[in-house]
Amino acid sequence: MEKLEAGHPDTQSEDIVAENIDRLRELFPEAFTEGQVDFEVLRELLGDAVETGDEKYGLTWHGKRKARRLALTPSTGTLRPAPEESVDWDTTQNLMIEGDNLEVLKLLQKSYAGKVKLIYIDPPYNTGSDFVYPDDFRDNIKNYLELVGQVDGEGKKVSSNTDAGGRFHTTWLSMMYPRLKLARGLLRPDGVLFVTIDDGEVAQLKLLLCEVFGEENFVASVAWQKRSSPDARDTIGSVHDWLLCFVRDAQHVKDAIGKMPLSPKRKEAYSNPDGDPRGPWASVDMTGMTGRATKDQYFPVELPSGRTVRPPEGRSWGLVQRTFEELRDDNRIWFGKDGDNVPRIKRFLNESDGQVVPSLWSMKEVGSNDEAKKEVNALMGVPGVFDTPKPRRLIQRIVQIATEPQREDIVLDFFAGSGTTTHAVWAQNAADAGTRRSILVQLPEPLDLERREQRAAAQFCESAGLSLNLAELTKERLRRVRKEIVADGEGEPQDLGFRVFKLDSSNIRPWDPQPEDLEATLFDSVDHLKDDRTEDDILFEVLLKLGLDLTVPIEERSIAGKRVHSIGGGVLFVCLATDIQAEDAETLAMGIVNWRDELEPVGEVSVVFRDSGFESDVAKSNVAAILEQHGVETVRSL
Repeated sequence: MEKLEAGHPDTQSEDIVAENIDRLRELFPEAFTEGQVDFEVLRELLGDAVETGDEKYGLTWHGKRKARRLALTPSTGTLRPAPEESVDWDTTQNLMIEGDNLEVLKLLQKSYAGKVKLIYIDPPYNTGSDFVYPDDFRDNIKNYLELVGQVDGEGKKVSSNTDAGGRFHTTWLSMMYPRLKLARGLLRPDGVLFVTIDDGEVAQLKLLLCEVFGEENFVASVAWQKRSSPDARDTIGSVHDWLLCFVRDAQHVKDAIGKMPLSPKRKEAYSNPDGDPRGPWASVDMTGMTGRATKDQYFPVELPSGRTVRPPEGRSWGLVQRTFEELRDDNRIWFGKDGDNVPRIKRFLNESDGQVVPSLWSMKEVGSNDEAKKEVNALMGVPGVFDTPKPRRLIQRIVQIATEPQREDIVLDFFAGSGTTTHAVWAQNAADAGTRRSILVQLPEPLDLERREQRAAAQFCESAGLSLNLAELTKERLRRVRKEIVADGEGEPQDLGFRVFKLDSSNIRPWDPQPEDLEATLFDSVDHLKDDRTEDDILFEVLLKLGLDLTVPIEERSIAGKRVHSIGGGVLFVCLATDIQAEDAETLAMGIVNWRDELEPVGEVSVVFRDSGFESDVAKSNVAAILEQHGVETVRSL
């Protein structure tokens, strides 16, 4: 029975460096000597694709190397379940995670890598007053716990990033880089990223995204109108912000971004002047540019009136003669009411897949900042709880064009703020009977009654009996959105719940010998699971570190008087009992085997026990031997 201790790969988040080395070894085995990369050989294999000069095009800043290391360093933390703060814990597929998004993104890699369809984020704009995450390369879990006041530390304070600091852009880029690097790994091949930003960092952000995602995966810079008129104090007043859009893989761009539904105005262009039984249609130009035309696209067309026409001067037909004749025979060519016009192609309304998404979105279409504030104020019952929420309609459009209704597409927002992304997902699911899922990540940023800009939010939390931090507001908004949607009763019943998890240090106690009290250290090492953690805490760390979805179905049975969990239809069995006796071994092991046979899981089955839960090595060996005799080869202990 393999024992999983602190430091074991399966007790940490994904080791991205090791994974990159394995991929490189698979592609270029000859570039490895005694397990190390021989860069001279690698350069030879890559030929002219290697840049060797001192002057290179790209984005660089002081601290970039450290930012890259932050992304590559595995997390030793965990996510602790909080059912009491959740809604519909037993059935929901949505997540609300409290924690530093850098560490959370690392922890999600094993379970969600390559599974997220859409990531939308509204990060700090770096205006000089917004919060910037103070990452700590040495121990970011400890840094996080000190930052949010969960452990005693150095009195760290959440602070703004002002231009007086001398490294204004640098600090912001170092914060964004590792998070975007990790976010890319979570996207599906047809996944898409949307990031809102203003003019202050849009140039830097686009260069950064081109580096992380690749220039070829850039889709568009969308300008969206955030207000109707500029500030009178501005020289040239900005009324828009930007949405930068990148795809995970440009080969899948057509799957990543769909078309928008036709607007009422566009639908007005459809009519049925010839009484076609297929319904309303609109005609489109049948001609094309001459640059790519072949000789087969200059054929003469005889009109119903008897007149013969060719393409207009400087143009060709947009199709070859054979295709034209097939469309004409199917009554898909329109020659005008009198049959004497240049031919056009009929496009039927019931066959339309929508309209191409434009790169300019008006506030009339997607809402404004003012609309967002009014909506949130009405929902929360008081003004000023959230400073800069984004319009729900803005994010709902993104959800609409970047996801499919019935595929349980996952939408992730790791700068969750006011929770508008989940609100938008739920609203779109209500509109099209969708089954999309959402994952929010939000730092429980402390709120201070003494700070004017946080006073309204802090007072709301205080009056509602909530802890004074931003994540509490996010959860409260989701609860109120749920009530509102349920009260409206519109659309099909949908998942309006969320499971709450909280970032914390691992449940596994690391080996940390204390010379001044070696006896206590040795005593603690007997059970290296922390005393203040629950069985559910440990169970969900097992799921997380073994790469299972945090909303995977979990069943529970009592076998030999012990609590046993079946996860994912029998893919994993977990027993964390603390009193497994030698006489329990056969009953417990055979109970798990019989349960496995009932469920008939596909693939390899794993079983995990609490190492200190066995009365003796004999009990442990007997359980492992019986399981292995019945085909369960992966048996581990914590």
